[in-house]
Amino acid sequence: MTTSTSDPTPASTKVSPETLIRQEALRLGFDDCRLARADQPWAAGERLFDFIAKGRHGQMSWMETTAERRAHPQAMWPGARSAVLLGMNYGPDHDPRAVLDHPDRGAISVYAQGSDYHEVIKKRLKQLAGWMVQRFGGEVKVFVDTAPLLEKPLAEAAGLGWQGKHTNLVSRQFGSWLFIGSVLTSLDLAADPPGEDACGSCRACQDACPTQAFPAPYQLDARRCISYLTIELSGPIPQAFRQALGNRIYGCDDCLAVCPWNKFAQSGREAKLAAREALKAPRLADLAALDDAGFRALFTQSPVKRLGRDRFVRNVLYAVGNSADPQMAPVARQRLEDSAPVVRGAAVWALSQLVSPEAFAAERSRALAVETDPQVRAEWDAAAL
Repeated sequence: MTTSTSDPTPASTKVSPETLIRQEALRLGFDDCRLARADQPWAAGERLFDFIAKGRHGQMSWMETTAERRAHPQAMWPGARSAVLLGMNYGPDHDPRAVLDHPDRGAISVYAQGSDYHEVIKKRLKQLAGWMVQRFGGEVKVFVDTAPLLEKPLAEAAGLGWQGKHTNLVSRQFGSWLFIGSVLTSLDLAADPPGEDACGSCRACQDACPTQAFPAPYQLDARRCISYLTIELSGPIPQAFRQALGNRIYGCDDCLAVCPWNKFAQSGREAKLAAREALKAPRLADLAALDDAGFRALFTQSPVKRLGRDRFVRNVLYAVGNSADPQMAPVARQRLEDSAPVVRGAAVWALSQLVSPEAFAAERSRALAVETDPQVRAEWDAAAL
């Protein structure tokens, strides 16, 4: 007598691993889940090399040093066969551009108004990955925007959406408001159809950019992007872009917010990613007065915290200068003696925008008698011209 080891479950009632993974992902709180092959050729690597060759990555040297590993998922992990791409909606419950009409307030990018998405999503990714190993075996690695992996092209390959003309992912269901997480696995899983570009002839994101950071559709020059300038750039922000910053003090949502596909978007349902009231439209005067302890307290569990107090207050002071309100001059004046040169330099520029040439000349004369930092002295001289 022999015993059959075959699965007695009729084939018509079996649930595929791909379906089970999607079900578990949704149960864990993700809003979308799609699959892609991680072992197929793609053009994303060549686009990355071209981006770097043109210097469009600016000070983000880590992009250049990890370019070879970023070029393809298997360049980073040769054992990767499939990729599970997860989307978590963070659609705002308010118009993120409304704050731009209030120059005494600071505009913080929507994604940074709640808890740090890295922590929220990574925890869920680890839960999903652990479940996958327990259920199907194989090896896994999880990623959420912190490793040399081109997640947006991978998300497009999985059908989570497509990379729009602003180079960010666009979803038919969630518009431009979708965080991406990924699980690479050694399992052989069936891929979903890739995302299809539905931008058409639309130029909304290109035309909305305050600094003209898009040299062409589907191309970004990070050196001109307000998100790069306010978050990644160390030192003073170039003069040419300061007025275009307006009151944007951490990131910029303009190209995302104007996307017509947002008409299908909905408010995010993850409470930890919801905007904190204190960060929706904070007063610039309050932010400019922050010391290091106050900065860390206000932005605890926020992605803004990684920027550091000095660069953040730098951004705030450029916004103060753009307020066109002479009553904000004392806010700038208070930071002229800040311990951080980058803050003092921004305060110089802000003050130059808010007081008369005569008043500025008097301030300059007093400051240059004691100022030793060459970059700050250069700010005083440039603003006096």
